[in-house]
Amino acid sequence: LEPCLEAACNDIDRWPTPHPGRILTLPLMGVVIKVRIPTCYDKPGTSQLVQSAQSDSLVSIVLPTIHEVDLFRCFHPVYFHIQMLWELVLLGEALVVMAPSPAESSDTVLALVSCISPLRYCSDFRPYFTIHDSEFKEYTTRTQAPPSVILGVTNPFFAKTLQHWPHIIRIGDMKQAGEMAKQMKVKKLKNLKTLDSKPGVYTAYKPYLNKDEEIIKQLQKGIQQKRPSAAQNAIIRRYFLELTQSFIIPLERYVASLMPLQKSISPWKSPPQLRPFNQLDFMKTLEKTGPQLTSRLKGDWIGLYRHFLKSPNFDGWFRSRRREMTQKLDALHLEALCEEDLQQRIQKHTEVEAVDLVLKLKDKMTQAEREQLPVRPGTLSKLRAHIEAVILALPEDLQGILHAPSTP
Repeated sequence: LEPCLEAACNDIDRWPTPHPGRILTLPLMGVVIKVRIPTCYDKPGTSQLVQSAQSDSLVSIVLPTIHEVDLFRCFHPVYFHIQMLWELVLLGEALVVMAPSPAESSDTVLALVSCISPLRYCSDFRPYFTIHDSEFKEYTTRTQAPPSVILGVTNPFFAKTLQHWPHIIRIGDMKQAGEMAKQMKVKKLKNLKTLDSKPGVYTAYKPYLNKDEEIIKQLQKGIQQKRPSAAQNAIIRRYFLELTQSFIIPLERYVASLMPLQKSISPWKSPPQLRPFNQLDFMKTLEKTGPQLTSRLKGDWIGLYRHFLKSPNFDGWFRSRRREMTQKLDALHLEALCEEDLQQRIQKHTEVEAVDLVLKLKDKMTQAEREQLPVRPGTLSKLRAHIEAVILALPEDLQGILHAPSTP
């Protein structure tokens, strides 16, 4: 075993640094893996790997993803409620998965977390939580509301200590997943006494959206016709993806409207700021450009959005989008600066102002490299040329100082 691990480590040690959007060829123990790290602009559910006979002659295995949980196997005991589970995960509700084994507990928690993809689940989740975990006391206390976390447990002790949690999913043995699930009704929490209770969802939660009978019929038909699990998994994965995209598109559209116009960017002023997110303004957009444009589901979409805007998932999503858009503004500002004739500009300024400009341009360069700003190709090399031209226009003593590497 040790020589195998050593050989694998030696192979991994020679792998290149991963970059979003770049295709890498990774040798591992005699196998060649072709990998592409997705970018934030990739459309979820699609492969961006370009097939070429020349480069693929060395590739023995092509994986669409590193690991993907089998959603159908995990949700089979409770598939009547997958839409409600999607809502609970989307809203960052406190959830407990009670399963007979650590593997089944872990897979189900990971399946729940992935069901709102491409939206990132921003709360905590513990695929296998035990009484020895440091948060055991915090999570089992009844003096405060359970936190926004998804727990996977197997110890029968939790059936009693976590009975006050608002949403509990009981998963049976997945080896018996071939049997028809009959857990059509949501169960009351008071009926959950032990880990021997029947599989099902125990909650008092009332979903915002009307139940989608089509997906249930589709999965039921697949079970009756003994459709392969991989096909059932693909159906659920596509259903969750379309549901999440219908929900998130109105938010993406509204947030994009907060971006200042490109013509408002001046190279000699600080980049403009994003306008703040206004909940009332966003809600007004839903009447004409809401999820009804892409989803057949009816229900209280407005209520679902209101709840979501208070959740950790919205906070995490909006922070990420705001960071991306701020970086885009910084990139556009940098590109505008590079289009200016800096040499002509510094002729009208003092040496002190020219030195100040060099220092600011160097800061811009450092920021662009550190944050990998999405600038057009050639922008950074143009900026370096500008910096060098401004420095060379200064007296030699200042040139020496400005050419000297900066100390950390």
